[in-house]
Amino acid sequence: MESRGRLKMALNHVQPDRIPVDFGSNGVTGIHVRIVEQLREYYGLQYRPVKAVEPYQMLGEIEEDLLDALGVDVTGLWGKNNMFGIPQEEWKPFKTFWGQEILVPGNFNTMIDDNGDLLIYPQGDRSVSASAKMPKSGYFFDAIIRQQPVVEEEPDPANNLEEFSQLTDKELMYWKEQARKAARSGRGVIANFGGTALGDIALVPAMNLKHPKGIRDITEWYISLLLRPDYIHRVFDRQTDIALENLKKIYGAVGENIDAVFICGTDFGTQDSTFCSPETFRELYAPYYRKVNDWVHNNTGWKTFKHCCGAVESFMKDFIDAGFDIINPVQISAAGMLPGHLKKEYGDHLVFWGGGVDTQKTLPFGTPGEVRDQVLRVCEIFSKNGGYVFNTVHNIQANVPVKNVIAMLEAIKEFNAAIQ
Repeated sequence: MESRGRLKMALNHVQPDRIPVDFGSNGVTGIHVRIVEQLREYYGLQYRPVKAVEPYQMLGEIEEDLLDALGVDVTGLWGKNNMFGIPQEEWKPFKTFWGQEILVPGNFNTMIDDNGDLLIYPQGDRSVSASAKMPKSGYFFDAIIRQQPVVEEEPDPANNLEEFSQLTDKELMYWKEQARKAARSGRGVIANFGGTALGDIALVPAMNLKHPKGIRDITEWYISLLLRPDYIHRVFDRQTDIALENLKKIYGAVGENIDAVFICGTDFGTQDSTFCSPETFRELYAPYYRKVNDWVHNNTGWKTFKHCCGAVESFMKDFIDAGFDIINPVQISAAGMLPGHLKKEYGDHLVFWGGGVDTQKTLPFGTPGEVRDQVLRVCEIFSKNGGYVFNTVHNIQANVPVKNVIAMLEAIKEFNAAIQ
C-alpha cells in the first residue's frame, strides 16, 4: 500500500496495513535542525546543511532521502513566507549558537544584542524593532511583545486583523504548484494555508508585522477573553469570513491534492488543567471553528486538523462537536490524557495524530528501552481500527539523545512489522 492510501484509511478510521508516520509535515510535528543533522549522519546520508524551514522553532527540512529512511508517510505544504514574514528563498549559510551550520532564507537578518542574544526582524527589516529573540544559550526564538497602548474607548477589531487578507492570484498559484508537487510524492498531504487559527498565542504577537497594532501582548489577549469578549467576537467573525473566502479560492486551486488541512494551533491546556472553561470555548471559539469545519466538510474531501497541547480531555467532546476530525499532539503526559481512555471515549470520532512518545520526560531523559516500551504500548492502544497517525508529543527538541530517537523509530518499525 502506498503512503497516501495508508493515511487516507487511518483518517477514515479504517485499519491500514501499518500505522502511518509523520515527521516534519508542519510546525507541530517537526524535528529540530540539530537532530535532523544527526539523523542524516546516523543513516549515512550525504552531508548537506539543514534548512531551517520553520526558524521560529528551528525546525529542519526533512529531505526525501531522510523521509524514506524514517518511513514517513506524510508531507506538508508550507507557506511562501515563514513566521517572521520572510520569504523562504535564496537560502544562505548561518552559524548557530550551538555551532551547527544551517541554511536560512536570504532575508533572515539578525543582530546580537548587548546580552549576546540573537535578535531577528519582521520581514528581515532591521530598521524596525526586532520581533523575536533567541537567548545565547537557547535553541529557538521567543516572541518580543511590541504592543502599543490599547485605547479602551474605541478598540478597533481591524487592528487585530491587519495580517489577514484575501489571497492574490500569485499566492494561489504558489499553493497550486505546491499541492501538485506534494501529490506526486505518493505520500499523504497536509496543508497549512493560514488564517484560521483564531487566537493562536504563537501568532498573536504578529512577529511578521513591522508595526503590529491591536492587542498583541499574550497576557493582555487572555485578559481580553474575559474583559473584551465583544471585541474578540468581532475579530473572530471577520477573520472567519476572510478565511472562508480564501478557502474557496484555495480549493479551486488545489482541489483534492491534499488530504488534511491544519485549521488551528490555539492551545487550551496546561499540564494539569485548561486555560478556560468548556463554556468559554463553546461561546468564544466553537461557533467560528464549526463554520470553518462545516465549509470544509460540505465542499471538500479534506479532514480538519486541530492542534491543542495540554490536559484537554474535558474539551474532546467540544472539539468533536465543533467539527474537528484530528487532534494533535495528544499530550499523554498531561492530566487525564491517558491513551486507553482517549481511544475508548473519543476514538470513533477523532483521529489521534501524535502521542507516540512523551517528549517531556521519556524521549529526552529515558533510556532507549523505556522509549521502545512506551512507543509499543501507545501504538497498541491508538492503532486499533485505524484513526491514528504516529508522531511524538509535539516537536523533537535539540538536546534529545539521538539514540532515543533511533529507539523510537525502531520501535515503530517493530510494531508495524508485527501487525503486517
